[in-house]
Amino acid sequence: MRIDTPPRRPWRQVADLIQSLAAAEGLCAGDRLPSERELADRLQVSRPSLREALIALEVEGRVEIRKGSGIYMANGPRRTDSDPLESEGPFEILEARGVLESAIAEEAARRATPALIAALDANLRDMAAATDDRARVIPIDAAFHVAIADGTGNALLARLTSDIVAKRLSPLFSRLAGHFEGPPTWRCALAEHGAIRDAIAAGDPAAAREAMRRHLAQSRRRFTETFAEARAAEALDS
Repeated sequence: MRIDTPPRRPWRQVADLIQSLAAAEGLCAGDRLPSERELADRLQVSRPSLREALIALEVEGRVEIRKGSGIYMANGPRRTDSDPLESEGPFEILEARGVLESAIAEEAARRATPALIAALDANLRDMAAATDDRARVIPIDAAFHVAIADGTGNALLARLTSDIVAKRLSPLFSRLAGHFEGPPTWRCALAEHGAIRDAIAAGDPAAAREAMRRHLAQSRRRFTETFAEARAAEALDS
């Protein structure tokens, strides 16, 4: 009996290409890789996919990203087929959330209650007080999205939202976020949460759907644009 194996994630395929290129050029631990722009051009891959792959290799200990210097080969342990990083990438997760949670926000607007709006208001106050503290703001951010799903009155949707939001704590997502998230990005997220809250409170399903879609699209964009803005500091594009 033939057992189908799951397709390899795009970021894993790109990570393999990076390692193959390094091997072909005889790069060893301590040697510097080409810049991010050059790697993307040579491998013919998108910048987001390349970024996920580099972060994955960093988590695995295969590359080292040095601030103010560049990306270097490292001598991490060899990856195995059971590697825990063989899962959804951060951009794949954000895309899935955009599809699921936009529809959930639309339904929550149809069923909005004073209790839901009060819960969202309390969450926004908590988030405003925690934008400088990553350890505090992440669970507050997650609670906002779960509260909206709870507001649909559908326990399965609430559980699905909780599960998918929890994926941002994966090693790959956490490392990517650690490079690019900070008080400015959390303040942007807070403003976007406010727009979602207002649309739900107004009982406007279309506006709630669009506000959530925009928020998660902006979250994905921040991982790319912040990266570009921080190239000098991170030296990933030097």
